[in-house]
Amino acid sequence: MNKLSREKQVAVVAALVEGNSMRAVQRLTGVAQNTVVKLLVDLGRACAKYQDEHLRGLTCTQIQCDEIWSFCYAKEKNVPDNLKGKWGYGDVWTWVAVCADTKLVPCWLVSSRDAGAAYHFMHDLKSRLINRVQLTTDGHKAYLSAVEDAFGSEIDYAMLVKMFGAPTGVEHHYSPPVCTGCTTLRVSGNPDPQHVSTSYAERQNLTMRMQMRRFTRLTNAFSKKVVNLEHAVALHYMHYNFCRIHQSLRVTPAMEAGVADHVWDLAEIVALLD
Repeated sequence: MNKLSREKQVAVVAALVEGNSMRAVQRLTGVAQNTVVKLLVDLGRACAKYQDEHLRGLTCTQIQCDEIWSFCYAKEKNVPDNLKGKWGYGDVWTWVAVCADTKLVPCWLVSSRDAGAAYHFMHDLKSRLINRVQLTTDGHKAYLSAVEDAFGSEIDYAMLVKMFGAPTGVEHHYSPPVCTGCTTLRVSGNPDPQHVSTSYAERQNLTMRMQMRRFTRLTNAFSKKVVNLEHAVALHYMHYNFCRIHQSLRVTPAMEAGVADHVWDLAEIVALLD
């Protein structure tokens, strides 16, 4: 059985983390699409395992959380009747936590946008922190009980609730709604009003949409299988946390958080397969 050389594996991963679709990676590297998918699955699984083991004992003090929408197989309105309500068909949400100081993403969750997902996401986040943090989320009500269950009273938690108006302009169908204002809601503890923000989390959402073709709006490169989306997200955050020098930090988020002592290259990520 033929096996990709390490150089070719690095070339495939480089194309993936720069936002190319599967077919674009195939054209750029000359590697068959099924081989690209298999490499993504194997490496995504290795990246998820590595980060799950090493992104622990963190000393973050400010955490922002948000959810980003995508879809698998088909948009929710186009899912066949026999598949409606089944996981992996239609709307899929990725829950993301970002450290406002180090820009590290300590955890994420590809799931639905319900209370059960919020529960697992918050407990995962709590297990990675060793000190009291200030947490800011959007106004999604599922956070309320999930944060209380995971952190209890050992957290300074506030919600930033944004209010939106109707989009304006001729191309309003593709335009986001206009933010008309926001309200800060203190939920527990004593959060510093100056740091009640979800700006870094929302900017991280933009990074995801730019660096992963699967998240691009109005795309035909959406995930056909939700497991492939999960592996793509794991690879994306491995590259973001350990390889990509953050413009404002001048180092990678993992280095700023004390998780890594150097800038990883793609060959080190591919070596996780071993």
